[in-house]
Amino acid sequence: MPAGLKQSSSVVAIGFEVVESAPNTFTQTSVDLNLSPLDREVFVVLAVNLDASAPDCIAATDTLVRGAFSTTSMTDIPTLQDANCLSRITLEIAADVGGALAVPFQSQALETPPSTLEYIGIIATNDFFIGVKGSNNNLTKGVSGKCYGYRAVASADIYAALVQSEVLSA
Repeated sequence: MPAGLKQSSSVVAIGFEVVESAPNTFTQTSVDLNLSPLDREVFVVLAVNLDASAPDCIAATDTLVRGAFSTTSMTDIPTLQDANCLSRITLEIAADVGGALAVPFQSQALETPPSTLEYIGIIATNDFFIGVKGSNNNLTKGVSGKCYGYRAVASADIYAALVQSEVLSA
């Protein structure tokens, strides 16, 4: 348990999904956590599991699908170096020029953190964001998944610092 926080719920799993509004178009959705700012309530994220649609297999064309889980609103798919990006996934198909060979690649953040970590992030504002963006696909793509965590009540100084940090790093 992080210092300055008191767990106020059991571990919950929150499911989510986002689908592109048009092929190869960045699209995001927000998931409301219904946190109570008057009670200084936060959400402690233990793990995030992302599952993306497969990219289209098109001869002589590299295609990909990227997705991300962020504590703040995004304008494009962030990288893991961004402070608010807690998880990211990339599925790619590399096709040769002749179209006779296509090789799939996958890259994603850890689905479950090592047991030495107490948590992977703390959400102090009321929601989190899921984003998806494909490249060179003919059809729309999506990302679904689950976020595992628990509600906690923060001390006044910790809550103020968490909210300020999250809002300023957006």
